[in-house]
Amino acid sequence: MATAPKKNALAAAPVEPSAVADVAAAAGPAQAFAAPTASIEALQDQFRAAAEKGLVETRSTYVKVKVAASEAVDALETSYAAARAGLAAINAKALESLTDNVEANFDFVKSAIGVSGAADFVALQGAFVRARFDALAGQAKALGELAQKTAADSLGPIQAQVAKGFKIAV
Repeated sequence: MATAPKKNALAAAPVEPSAVADVAAAAGPAQAFAAPTASIEALQDQFRAAAEKGLVETRSTYVKVKVAASEAVDALETSYAAARAGLAAINAKALESLTDNVEANFDFVKSAIGVSGAADFVALQGAFVRARFDALAGQAKALGELAQKTAADSLGPIQAQVAKGFKIAV
């Protein structure tokens, strides 16, 4: 069995058109529309003020982000230039080491051709091997120092930018 929905007292009471006209006439047409218009204008002013404030904050944030991006690009360019210069120096040092090693080998071969006996050859070869190990150790040390310097020079600008970014964020 279905039941009909219950009507409340306001829904059941008929509204007379003359009663609405009487309220509007008693208050006057200017007063009847003045209150909603004033509240709408106040609401529009609040929205306008909020939008302008948001725009100012957005512009400020944009400028900060643009400056930070520009500084980050500059740091990367500086880092790249330092890395490129360091790698060029490492390559030059490696080429110099290779040239020294090749010349030492040719000198050894020239000396080995002129030895008179096996004992002299063994002594010459022992001296050559010791000299080459010492030279290789020195070359490796020089290349390692150059590589560390290159890494420090190329990572320095990036580390400074990251530290500055964390400082700004905090």
